[in-house]
Amino acid sequence: MDIIYYLFAGAAGTALALGSLAIWAPRPARVRIIAVVIVALFLPALYLQMLEMLSKPKPMSFEWYQANTDLAQLLGVSMVEGEAIYLWLLLDDQREPRSYKVPWNLELAEKLEDSVDEAVRRGATIVLRKPFFRKSAEDLGHLNMEIVPPPMPRQKRPPLPPRIFNPREKAI
Repeated sequence: MDIIYYLFAGAAGTALALGSLAIWAPRPARVRIIAVVIVALFLPALYLQMLEMLSKPKPMSFEWYQANTDLAQLLGVSMVEGEAIYLWLLLDDQREPRSYKVPWNLELAEKLEDSVDEAVRRGATIVLRKPFFRKSAEDLGHLNMEIVPPPMPRQKRPPLPPRIFNPREKAI
């Protein structure tokens, strides 16, 4: 989410630089006014489009920034048969989950459905190892999924045997 501000600033700076070049170019006043209007209309459209992108799932093959992630916890799955599989993943060392879209693959859909049923039955979670390793849609059926049981609570040490004072003994 934080990177969206930098992307907007870069795109807005580029648009303003191009508008500035158009204004200072030796052109008629009408062309320069049109350049200012185009830049003025481009900035709100750019802002709205970037906000709209935040709510859309990213195609899994387009992930390049987090492509070397080793682990991703599967938080949710939604399948639209014949169209796409939507994954809600919490990437390793990230606090915010991300939404991804995978092209429909019957083998992957069946594997995900079986894994989710098994994880729910056991009260466990599903972890994907190297989720962005496979780039082609045919390879996605071979995602490396693992069902991880919930962590065991920390065991308490057994209490020491009670110490009882005996007035008849010499040692305390």
